[in-house]
Amino acid sequence: MKTPKLLPWHARKAGISTERAEALWRKAVREATAETGWVGNSEYWGACMDVFVRLLDEERNTLCAPKVLPFVQSQARMWRLPLLAMEDVFSAINANWQRNLGVPRKAA
Repeated sequence: MKTPKLLPWHARKAGISTERAEALWRKAVREATAETGWVGNSEYWGACMDVFVRLLDEERNTLCAPKVLPFVQSQARMWRLPLLAMEDVFSAINANWQRNLGVPRKAA
């Protein structure tokens, strides 16, 4: 049986292997055949895709994939805080230095 050309894309989007997506596609075809009673018309293929997307969503919900990106981003911001603070301190020192010692004042 031929699988949809977008099956690898759907699998990658759901975070599952292509082989597992093919198994889900075969299950979707069986369910759509039982549901519609017809094979090959547009209603049948629409039902196949609907069932396949539903099965992919169910499969995605069963995966235990923690979302670590927000944690890593917050840690990166925390590592930058001391550097940003030092940069602010050095800018303030430089501005004070320029104002008091470095720039000669003109007589009014």
